[in-house]
Amino acid sequence: MRKLARAFAHLTEGVAALMMAAIFCTFILQIAVRYSVGSAWFVDLVGPVVDASRFGWTLELIMVLWLWTIFFGNAFIVRDRDHVTFDIVYFWARPAVRRWFVVIGAAAIMVALVASIGPTYSKMRILRLKSSATLPVKMLPIYSIYFLFLAVVGLRYGWRLVEALRGRTPADEQHHHLEITDE
Repeated sequence: MRKLARAFAHLTEGVAALMMAAIFCTFILQIAVRYSVGSAWFVDLVGPVVDASRFGWTLELIMVLWLWTIFFGNAFIVRDRDHVTFDIVYFWARPAVRRWFVVIGAAAIMVALVASIGPTYSKMRILRLKSSATLPVKMLPIYSIYFLFLAVVGLRYGWRLVEALRGRTPADEQHHHLEITDE
C-alpha cells in the first residue's frame, strides 16, 4: 500500500510540475512574441512574420493552468504539516482533548467541503454554456478542478476523522513543538 501511495504521490507531483512547466513555456512564448517577433523593430527588419495580437490566448492559458496548479496541488500534494497552524492550545491540551479537537475540526471541514459541492455546482452550472474568451473550451471544464479539490480534501479530512476516532491523531506524530520552560 505504501508503494502505491508513493507512486501516486510521484504521479501527482509530476502532473503539477508539468503544469508549472507549461506555464513557464507559455510565458516565454508570450515574451518572445511581444518583445521580439511582434515588436516594431523586428517587423521593420524582417516583416510581419507573426501577428502578436493573435497571442492573447497565452494570458488566459497561464491563468487556467495556474488555477489548476493551485487546486490540484492543494488537493493532492500539500500535506497538513505544510500549512501554517496556530496550535498553542492544541499542544497545551491533554492527548484525549487533542483527539476531540481533531475529531470536531475534521468533521466540520469534511462536512463543509462535501456539502458545498452541490450548491457550488448549482451556481456554476451556467458556465457550461459560456465559452472562454480566447481558448476553445467552455468555462465549466476550466473550473471543474474546484470540484475535484472539494471532494479530495473532504475525503482526506474524512480519513483524518476516522483515524482520530480510532485513537490516532496525525498532528501529534507530525508536529514537533518547542517546549517552553521557566528556567
